[in-house]
Amino acid sequence: MAVLYYSDGVKVPSFKRREMTNWIKSVAALHNKKVGTIAYIFCNDEKILEVNKQYLQHDYYTDIITFEYNEEDSLFGDIYISLDTVKSNSEQFDTDYNEELYRVIIHGVLHLCGINDKTPEEQECMTRCENEALKLL
Repeated sequence: MAVLYYSDGVKVPSFKRREMTNWIKSVAALHNKKVGTIAYIFCNDEKILEVNKQYLQHDYYTDIITFEYNEEDSLFGDIYISLDTVKSNSEQFDTDYNEELYRVIIHGVLHLCGINDKTPEEQECMTRCENEALKLL
């Protein structure tokens, strides 16, 4: 299957797509999943706010929204990423922009793998899984 990269109102970030796709597949495999079709939609804050309001009834900006359509052990989903928020988060947390971008990219995959981040305990688990995934990149 495939990992697809789209843009809506922004330029797709510069990274080696084949390497990124292989990394995503490797992380999925660590969680006993395989990649079906995952579509990344890179956008700006206005678009992610529109998606957040329309589909989740949330009236706030966010860095990522993941829509899951999984089938058994195969990952299928649409992942919206606001590059504006990724940039502001990298500045706020004093991290490299690309590191923040890769963290958010894999965050969506981890959601598709069933890892949540609503409670402090879940957030801790998510961060640990993100860090482990980033080491593979």
